[in-house]
Amino acid sequence: MRIGYLGPEASFTHYAVKSVFINEEYIAFPTIPDCLEALAEKKVDRAVVPLENALEGSVPITVDYLFHDVDLHITAELISPIEQHLMVHPDHEHEWQDVSRIMSHSHALAQCHKYLYYRFRGVTLEPSTSTSAAAQYVSAHPEENIAAIGNALAADTYGLTVVEENIHDFHFNHTRFVVLTSELETELLPFEHDAEKTTLMVTLPSDDRPGALHQVLSAFSWRQLSLSKIESRPLKTGLGNYFFIIDVERPVDGILMQGAIEELEALGCTVKVLGSYKKHMLLPQK
Repeated sequence: MRIGYLGPEASFTHYAVKSVFINEEYIAFPTIPDCLEALAEKKVDRAVVPLENALEGSVPITVDYLFHDVDLHITAELISPIEQHLMVHPDHEHEWQDVSRIMSHSHALAQCHKYLYYRFRGVTLEPSTSTSAAAQYVSAHPEENIAAIGNALAADTYGLTVVEENIHDFHFNHTRFVVLTSELETELLPFEHDAEKTTLMVTLPSDDRPGALHQVLSAFSWRQLSLSKIESRPLKTGLGNYFFIIDVERPVDGILMQGAIEELEALGCTVKVLGSYKKHMLLPQK
């Protein structure tokens, strides 16, 4: 099986993939859209990308691409602890406090905001496509006194020295990765949670009538369907136009869920079902 993931090698996504897909072919992609397009074009059999972080919230490019650009399905979610470390090239391990810039994924930089503000105020923070891409760049440019923020696997893979460990601002730092397929199917993974959740993307009626969102929530409320998440994202059609991503703690094939979806459609909403799936908790990196 070919597993596409946000790379390069040693990214947090790569670690999540290796933790559950054993002895499969791993194919790294430089960006989330590249990874999702490869799955849509069936160049890979699965795609694994980050969807949400406990500190920084949803990954907008993943949510938007699943809504606007591709017809893919979530078949599993992987919850991974995230530990961010500051790493430099070994040539600069004794002068790391004088780095000229610090590179990482924008979410990783945000997760370490307080640390960076108090320890490296004024130093340029440069976003990269992933934490491992930042580590790869630092490794390839020993002439520059620069640093990357990433995981221990990236430091080991690219021969960097970790100079400060666990620099993220809050201890409970987890990322939710999703396993995607181009066809609806059940994922055969060692799930630790039997309960299924369903992710929906809902667009409100075009007439913009008052109370429309309340009606949407009522469709779940009176059926006692628990929502673990509701979030708005721009429709990209004008200010004030949104779609909503909703996580419901029930499988989609239940009678109550089917009834809720039918009620939403009867109200004039459009409903896109991303999938029903189970959760697997990953162990921290060693």
